[in-house]
Amino acid sequence: MEETTGSNPQSLGFTEKLKSWLSWSWTYVCFIWFCMVLIMIYVLWSPLKLQETLTSASVFLNTLTPKFYVALTGTSSLISGLILIFEWWYFRKYGTSFIEQVSVSHLRPLLGGVESSSTTGLFSSVNGEAEPRPSVSECKVWRNPLNLFRGAEYNRYTWVTGKEPLTYYDMNLSAQDHQTFFTGDTQQLRPEDAVMQKAWRERNPQARIRAAYQAIEINQECAAAYVLLAEEEATTITEAERLFKKALSIAGKDINLLVYIKRRLAMCARKLGRIKEAVKMMRDLMKEFPLLGMLNIHENLLEALLELQAYADVQAVLAKYDDISLPKSATICYTSALLKARAVSDKFSPEAASRRGLSTAEMNAVEAIHRAVEFNPHVPKYLLEMKSLILPPEHILKRGDSEAVAYAFFHLQHWKRAEGALNLLHCTWEGTFRIIPYPLEKGHLFYPYPGCTETADRELLPSFHEVSVYPKKELPFFILFTAGLCSFTAMLAMLTHQFPELMGVFAKAFFSTLFAPLGFFADKMESFMPSSFWHQLTRI
Repeated sequence: MEETTGSNPQSLGFTEKLKSWLSWSWTYVCFIWFCMVLIMIYVLWSPLKLQETLTSASVFLNTLTPKFYVALTGTSSLISGLILIFEWWYFRKYGTSFIEQVSVSHLRPLLGGVESSSTTGLFSSVNGEAEPRPSVSECKVWRNPLNLFRGAEYNRYTWVTGKEPLTYYDMNLSAQDHQTFFTGDTQQLRPEDAVMQKAWRERNPQARIRAAYQAIEINQECAAAYVLLAEEEATTITEAERLFKKALSIAGKDINLLVYIKRRLAMCARKLGRIKEAVKMMRDLMKEFPLLGMLNIHENLLEALLELQAYADVQAVLAKYDDISLPKSATICYTSALLKARAVSDKFSPEAASRRGLSTAEMNAVEAIHRAVEFNPHVPKYLLEMKSLILPPEHILKRGDSEAVAYAFFHLQHWKRAEGALNLLHCTWEGTFRIIPYPLEKGHLFYPYPGCTETADRELLPSFHEVSVYPKKELPFFILFTAGLCSFTAMLAMLTHQFPELMGVFAKAFFSTLFAPLGFFADKMESFMPSSFWHQLTRI
């Protein structure tokens, strides 16, 4: 056993050396192989009677009618067209080429290539030095601080449109959140807690509601059951607020339940138009539980203050949370940009700015917009209504399309209220991409834009929504190749059908030109080598 273990590093070292040698020599192997094929053809030309074979083949091809060539090119065009359709569908669905993915997955390891996962390990930081890319935090899915109510809002959308606004992946994450948040201590589960744990895991909404009522039958003071009913059974915000108040009265000292219920009550007050009451509840909640900053209650507060047009209070909240040491979000960055744009947007004119240049306040506003767009480049298309909005998901990916949908859904009205703010955004947001060297390799004010957002957003957003992708992916080579091949063969089929004689002359001229270098090479080889040498080789 020890001998086997000791020999593993040597065998692994030999394997790595072999792979590196194959990778290094692969470029030369193709050329050597091609030269050997040419030499073998020349050597075996007479023994295998290749001349007679080519002559008989040319006679056979000359006897074929133009209909055969029409069928041949038409079939090639059909097959390449089917491949093109499949490649295009696969690219739209998964964002990559099927042929390219299979080639990279199966051929690259055989040729000693490096796996794609290991090639993205190092990235340039803002100051130009290489540092590990923060893959864990940048691809982490966060709870949407402004998520809607399922029964009163999401289900209403389903009743009207017949579409499901939430994906199973998103709802499963919410179930895990609730299960952990409300029944975290599995060592001391009460009977009603065990029922609620099962309730959160149920995929069917009616099954979850029945389990909540079952938990209430076991214990009339099961606050988590009332929370579930408020979220999923209540069809109006008023009814949800009533159930949350009932849950608050029996929540006891469970901090997780208290924070969740008070936050949702504040959101109910905001939706029912009692905005000042909602702001007070949020401020009290942040003072009472200052260590729960990861819940992002300040984003709820910012939205409510913007609705009150209390811009001085908004600036005070930003001064506390828009700090270099704290994680950023689209709400923080774009709210900061909105405040600076609001100060100059009512008098902003692109023509006047191009003549006299930007003032200091205008420059600050433009820089704030550039900063926000670099953090999340998907938001402007929703704010400028270049892309249709959908209901926000229950979870978002920071810097992703899901976060952009969630931000624009609640904050578009605030941008419209600030006169000229959207006009300033329209004139300046695209200039951000000129100051970023290359988004996937180097950032300007933030880390390089993560490459995992598209995959996560496709899981979080419904299938009927077209996911925004940044940077815009170019069409893979194989889609362009199959499109060109399909068009070319279709054109050949049409021309052969319409002008059979002319295409026959063209084909003969083409093949004679194609094989001319081979004949020239053979003549040179015969003149260079003595005839006795080739005679001996053919005898061998």
